[in-house]
Amino acid sequence: MNPIVNLLLEGTLDTLIMVILSLFLAYLFGLPLGIILVLTKKSGLMERPKLHLILGSIINVMRSLPFIILMVVLIPFTRWVTGTSIGVFGTIIPLFISATPFVARMIETSLEEIDQHTISAIEVMGASIYQIVIHVYIKESIPSLIRNIPIVAIALIGYSAMAGATGGGGLGDIAIRYGYYNYDTQMMLWTIIIIIVLVQIIQVSFTGLSKKIDKRL
Repeated sequence: MNPIVNLLLEGTLDTLIMVILSLFLAYLFGLPLGIILVLTKKSGLMERPKLHLILGSIINVMRSLPFIILMVVLIPFTRWVTGTSIGVFGTIIPLFISATPFVARMIETSLEEIDQHTISAIEVMGASIYQIVIHVYIKESIPSLIRNIPIVAIALIGYSAMAGATGGGGLGDIAIRYGYYNYDTQMMLWTIIIIIVLVQIIQVSFTGLSKKIDKRL
């Protein structure tokens, strides 16, 4: 196989690994955070204004940090967890930590779209908070949640490319090492094309999936 093709395939695979794993972890932590934000808000099912304020403030601070700065700040923690701060696995930690607050806010927005009268009626019928969260909040907001996934995934692709500047691996690393440092315009162009194709595939796939399961469409 052509060495350039092999290099691009390897970079694409590394990028996909970083995005998929960090996306999974971001939703694993972001989903409960978003639910807590909704439950603890004023007039929420578990109204806790102070907790809501503190958690919301932390999330806002995390969202305001530029990814490249967050990546550098997290180097000691990343090394402790993965044994390295470079490459694919050295990039996943800062990727998912940077995406988690965005996921939490999008989850919060999706859940707040649910009709509050429906929630109140089900609560009066004796449903527990757990039942309301699972069978009303999450079930009814699935189409919205799915539409949010490509937003996070595409942002993670951009972050992973940015991580290439610090040896993060993937297509970004190839673009920097072979395209920028070696003045290889062709290599730079191919990495851009592959990233654009990945973004289009992700967006079209999840948009179509959301339309299929959204009963309102």
